[in-house]
Amino acid sequence: MDYAEFQKQINFSKFDLCREVYQKNRSSIRIKKENKVVENLERIFSATLKISNRKGFQAMSMRDLSREANLSLGALYAYFASKEELLAMLQNQRRAVTKRVLDDRIDREAAPVGRLRAAILTHLYLSEAMQPWFYFSYMEAKNLSRKEQDLAVASELYTEKLLADILQQGQSQGAFELRDPQLTASVIKAMLQDWYLKRRKYARRRISVDQYARFILQFVEAFIQK
Repeated sequence: MDYAEFQKQINFSKFDLCREVYQKNRSSIRIKKENKVVENLERIFSATLKISNRKGFQAMSMRDLSREANLSLGALYAYFASKEELLAMLQNQRRAVTKRVLDDRIDREAAPVGRLRAAILTHLYLSEAMQPWFYFSYMEAKNLSRKEQDLAVASELYTEKLLADILQQGQSQGAFELRDPQLTASVIKAMLQDWYLKRRKYARRRISVDQYARFILQFVEAFIQK
């Protein structure tokens, strides 16, 4: 599976993601025309990520967001009551999508090798499709509220546990070498993060996401397989 095939199979757009946010927060959003809400949520989230990745979420003011999204302050407050509520809407939905897609792709495979490949490729391709959010979540974690920090840590640990569980499964079935599964999972996670955190480095070297995916698979499998 390459990135183009992944995109066809997953086939979610920013519009789809924002429609999910609307459906989950329908009771608190004062605008009731779904298409209008979804269109404006897309503008708000894109503006939030753009400003935050430039100057930081905490430094972003509502006026900054109003200008970048081209919406009045009054219009913004029709969608959320505070920056914290905006952050929760954005983070909760993106985390839910990541978990849902990861779990689905991994569960399609029975053998440990297939499950590990599915986990690595899905995480990498998701981070390519949603790079601004992945970058934002990592870089902003230390500056957010304690609650959001805990959720960010839990999300990262969840991914590492998925990988560690697959590695343990492979070891118990005799498919993988007896390595430290937790430490191996942490290193794999770090390699996956390097793609979306240091995007410019790879762009300058003209390395595509598919090239990076092949390298990681070859590197990991050479280390763990008998």
